[in-house]
Amino acid sequence: EVQLQASGGGLVQTGGSLRLSCTASGFTFDFAAIGWFRQAPGKEREGVICIHTGDGLIYHTNSSKGRFTISSDNAKNTVYLQMHNLEPEDSAVYYCAASWNGGYYNFRPRQYIYWGQGTLVTVSS
Repeated sequence: EVQLQASGGGLVQTGGSLRLSCTASGFTFDFAAIGWFRQAPGKEREGVICIHTGDGLIYHTNSSKGRFTISSDNAKNTVYLQMHNLEPEDSAVYYCAASWNGGYYNFRPRQYIYWGQGTLVTVSS
């Protein structure tokens, strides 16, 4: 069974940090692109950051530049999203997803095949 398990969300104050984890099972983790997306209430799902587990390439969006980093531990089939200097606008359900599409860095949800269940991040002001 293919699964992506996102975890690590929670409540944090403005300026705080959180680390999210995305652990994959049931498929070959290597050479997949793992992306993080988020969706706030009433808003569309948006891309945050992604990493290719094969070559290590990382792509940011405006929402992650300068504050978020991503890393991959292929031996553990896990990708980490480290978030710093969080703002209330970062509050959302964060999803990780896997893609083998060459255009994964465009962050189009339809290019990602497998999705995790999401983990809630709430940043209080």
